Amino acid sequence: MIVSPETYNAILALEYRYARLLDDDRLEEWPDLFVERGVYKVIPRENWHREPKLAVMFCDSRAMMMDRIRSLRTANIYNLHYPRHIVTNVEILAHRGAEYDTAAAFTVYQTDLEGQTRLFSVGQYLDTIVFEEGGPKFREKIAICDTFNIPNLLAIPL
Repeated sequence: MIVSPETYNAILALEYRYARLLDDDRLEEWPDLFVERGVYKVIPRENWHREPKLAVMFCDSRAMMMDRIRSLRTANIYNLHYPRHIVTNVEILAHRGAEYDTAAAFTVYQTDLEGQTRLFSVGQYLDTIVFEEGGPKFREKIAICDTFNIPNLLAIPL
């Protein structure tokens, strides 16, 4: 799929900003990367090939994403850690006007408060990105994990 360098760079910047916000614990800014009725799902690969495609995390609006972050900050108990997202192989698969379907590989590491780093999750993002005023945003972001065996509670988005 051939697109302008400006479009590709804007999509790449959105993917990298997504990872940076999660890694820097700027979770309150995370929903702003999505359109108002944006969808975020985490689906194990085993479920991706089945019907229904059951998600282990699902948000269908910015408001739902903000509720999830509020819950993380005030109510949930989970292992405190420092995440590190690595996003590579970003490819534009298709586009319809100002809407782009993309795929990218991701790897997420977690470092605990004792300094131990471990691999947390590996998979791919399948995204639908739209260009609106102010630049690109996710209409849908699906994180397909290579395995459903996530070592600990999935608290922070992948």
